[in-house]
Amino acid sequence: MPTMTDEPGPETPDDEEPRILARDDGASIAYHRTEGMNPGVVFMGGFMSDMGGTKAVALETHCRASGRAFLRFDYQGHGRSSGAFTDGAIGIWTGDALSALDALTDGPQVLVGSSMGGWIMLLAALARPDRVAGLVGLAAAPDFTEALMWQRFPPEIRDAIERDGVYYQPSEYGDAPYPITRALIEDGRTHLVLERPLAIHCPVRLIHGMRDKDVPWEHSLRIADALLGEHVAVTLVKDGDHRLSRDADLARLCRTVDELCDELG
Repeated sequence: MPTMTDEPGPETPDDEEPRILARDDGASIAYHRTEGMNPGVVFMGGFMSDMGGTKAVALETHCRASGRAFLRFDYQGHGRSSGAFTDGAIGIWTGDALSALDALTDGPQVLVGSSMGGWIMLLAALARPDRVAGLVGLAAAPDFTEALMWQRFPPEIRDAIERDGVYYQPSEYGDAPYPITRALIEDGRTHLVLERPLAIHCPVRLIHGMRDKDVPWEHSLRIADALLGEHVAVTLVKDGDHRLSRDADLARLCRTVDELCDELG
């Protein structure tokens, strides 16, 4: 049964206090921003992960060293942002990503989405085609609430979600279980993207481990097939797992982002 997180919270020391984006609706989005050249890079994390994770911090370090603008942030109910995780859903977290993109970046941006962040980046690209210059997905998991959760849940778990409004799914990455709410499932159905062609035409790079137990690597092939753009490449890592956080994986990520940014000029 998939757990859908990309890494278990912060694995890299992150002592700098985040800045806060105060939204008109009262929500506060915690973020770290590095000034630099465009296209900038925006990292979008996974389900119950935060911006202090290994990939986000490693990519920030790399972008800072190369003088490139970079942004990482926490969705509501994640990390240092306001709100409870159980009040969140795909639409809310996409709204957070769009708020961060609009308020905290300028010019063309390359979105890097890990796990659930791969779904968020696709929705953001559809909503802001004039701002999104390229996409990099790491074990991207669009539509996971339906395709990788609901459709795989046995009847007793579906019944618990319908009856109680939440199911606490055991985690392989930590002691705390993942709350899967009925609202998350129902909201996810209103944001599915793989049931139709995806009108995204910017360059896309998808990286997926073939030993990913949470999101099958075939999911990236399905994304590539749905995209209407022609500039799409999929990299399969034979010994890679869902997290893709080893030194070699991080080097591959940084290299892929550099190559895409160089291509975009």
